[in-house]
Amino acid sequence: MNLERLQDSFKSLYNNKFRSLEKRVTSAIELAANKENIHMNSLGFNEIKTITTTIIDIETKKLHNELEDLIKQKEQINRSLEKKSHELQEAKYGIFNAIESLVEKSDTQTISKLHQAKLQSIDLFDLLGDTVESAIITALEKSKDSEANETIEELIKELTYETIKEGTLNTIRVRKILSTILHSAIDVAEATPNISAEILEATLRGMRSGLIHSIDRFKKRLAFMPLEAKHILIEDYDTIMEDLNQTDTLFLQVVQTQANESSASIRQTLLAINKKMHYDLEELVHMSKETAQVMKERFSTFAKTAVKKADTALHSAAAKEAKRMGTQAWGVAKSALGNAIKSAKGVIEPKE
Repeated sequence: MNLERLQDSFKSLYNNKFRSLEKRVTSAIELAANKENIHMNSLGFNEIKTITTTIIDIETKKLHNELEDLIKQKEQINRSLEKKSHELQEAKYGIFNAIESLVEKSDTQTISKLHQAKLQSIDLFDLLGDTVESAIITALEKSKDSEANETIEELIKELTYETIKEGTLNTIRVRKILSTILHSAIDVAEATPNISAEILEATLRGMRSGLIHSIDRFKKRLAFMPLEAKHILIEDYDTIMEDLNQTDTLFLQVVQTQANESSASIRQTLLAINKKMHYDLEELVHMSKETAQVMKERFSTFAKTAVKKADTALHSAAAKEAKRMGTQAWGVAKSALGNAIKSAKGVIEPKE
């Protein structure tokens, strides 16, 4: 059967005047059976696919156009969000710069407090790499040799903590933050090979302390978390529990990955520090497991309730359709496998 003719036939026979979707579909098929002598039980796959695709295109044309309009609107909103986010950041910079211009340069104590406030007010994630690099270079230039390592460790701890606390405590995000910080530190270390080991060790210790501080903050906030936030937490309960129980592994993996992507000398240095720190992560492990236990004690009941709700949702129309589709897909696969076996047997065991 000519597929193009079949498609045109259904387009002409389809009647949108019927209020019921089922009536519109069945009416078109019945008309095709009477007028064009098209019967579903005698059609091949390509003919059935053409009919169903044609009906879907007719029925969903309006929805498809509306969806395209919404996607365009979403893209425009995303661009506006990005622009406004940038403007917000610039406004924050401007405010702090204006305030700093009123402070005497010799008043280092006030400037230090102002910079700390700025660090806690600016969204760090987008400019984390450059911030880390600049901070380490400044520490090396302005600190005495004996103090530089301690300064780097402290500033990396602060940057790690402030960046992590801006968003959710999940593996993907934390891994990205730690990787970005370490990558920037490696860039500085490669430019100053005579003190590269000191820079990298101070950076790793700062990252570890910042991560511990972030997890400790999360643990303390669990007790005062508003109901809305609890529901968000519950939805991601299993993932967060899993993440909390492998923070030491995550930390070591970040170091290993960055080491593998670096020069031979940096790789050797990082692996040596990593091996040494492997036995120095007890505090991180302890804090993570303690936080996981607090979360389990406080929210396991909420999580069970959420599971019950999810179980109820299994009876929804969408869930039933998904189950039906899964069963149908299994049937198609089973049928195809059965046919393949029959064909193979036919070749292996020819008829006598």
